[in-house]
Amino acid sequence: MATQQVAVRHPFSVIFLLHIALEIPVALQGLLSPVSLPFLQMNNTAAVFIKLYAAMSTGICAACLLCFGLPEFLPGKRALAIGLTIYHVTCSTILYNAPRFIPYSFGALAESYKVTPENAWGTVHGFIGLGFVIWWQATVQLAAAMRNAGMKMQ
Repeated sequence: MATQQVAVRHPFSVIFLLHIALEIPVALQGLLSPVSLPFLQMNNTAAVFIKLYAAMSTGICAACLLCFGLPEFLPGKRALAIGLTIYHVTCSTILYNAPRFIPYSFGALAESYKVTPENAWGTVHGFIGLGFVIWWQATVQLAAAMRNAGMKMQ
């Protein structure tokens, strides 16, 4: 009688859902009405690029939702995590170095400490990127163990 292994999702897999929570509001609004996003200097070219970005982001959110329930050792889930780590770290860097393009403020006190919507958004991207690194490190031994178990069965 063969024993069936049950894949238990690692608690840190929630990072895939956090990615969705961060991206889906801008992605959906970017698809439905990109010119209503609160960005400065919107023109037709920017609207097209926002729609293209929103389409890509929506697709990646779908991939994250599908990967969330998969076992941590699958190469596709791990590859998606690497890609999302690079994406979030890059977004964080871009947003920290961007000129002001969101016409809102958290108030004079926040502005005096350079806490702007762009920097806050960049910080959240940085934390999500760090979350993917933590997930990777927390599950790397599981992936190695499954790879070694697969090699022993051959």
